[in-house]
Amino acid sequence: MTETATTEQPQTEVKTEEKQENFVLFLVKLALIVVIFRSFIFSPFNIPSESMLPRLLHGDYLLAAKWPYGYSKYSLPFSVPLIAGRLFASQPERGDVVIFKAPPKNDIDYIKRVIGLPGDQIQVRGGQLILNGEAVPRKRIADFVVPVSPNTSCYYPHFAAQMADGTLACRYPQYRETLPGGRSYDVLDLSVTPQDDTEPVVVPEGMMFLMGDNRDNSLDSRFPAVPGQGIGIVPQANLVGKASIIMFSTDGGAEWLKPWTWFSAARWSRIGGLI
Repeated sequence: MTETATTEQPQTEVKTEEKQENFVLFLVKLALIVVIFRSFIFSPFNIPSESMLPRLLHGDYLLAAKWPYGYSKYSLPFSVPLIAGRLFASQPERGDVVIFKAPPKNDIDYIKRVIGLPGDQIQVRGGQLILNGEAVPRKRIADFVVPVSPNTSCYYPHFAAQMADGTLACRYPQYRETLPGGRSYDVLDLSVTPQDDTEPVVVPEGMMFLMGDNRDNSLDSRFPAVPGQGIGIVPQANLVGKASIIMFSTDGGAEWLKPWTWFSAARWSRIGGLI
């Protein structure tokens, strides 16, 4: 009996060690797959502000496609400098919604719309976008209405509205803007602000002029690249990816200790929306 016990014990220990090694190997493979997926295919990104209203809401979670503009160190987690320059580089198109590292520090992900490419002259006059000396067509459409929530509050009292069901919402003036070539998207114009009138600027080679769709509440290329003030004209080398699809959205009303709010706070109608 004693001999049997002493011969089986080492076998049990070997099997336990093999299981531990297999589990560690599984975790390493899983981590490698996640890194590859996030670096070269899709990466998650959340919308932390309302600068891209009306298309994107504070609390949207989207996937950014990593391959459309090529790969650089900014494609990798923590911007690890393993890629020199930019591989398979491709220039974005006007109207693309892009994620990029924001100047001047190039350490924070921002999301804006591409308005100007190298050689383009950009100006804003009276809130009207002027591209290469021509006013970009802008048409007034139905107001944009968004419910008030922990993630959304009205900028000014006169934008507050009560809906038929008694809930509160924000109602904003909305316009359809159409770029040369026919690319259209909706923008908000809420008031008269300093950024409604800018000096003309020509986009240098390798750069891009970016703007938020919420024109009066976006720190973008209309402002100099100073922390907390703007981003200036952005190098295309700073591109991280192209916004592609909304995978989840929340109005901010969820609480960890109240699981039912995880469902009531979700904006289910937004999930799966293309950008």
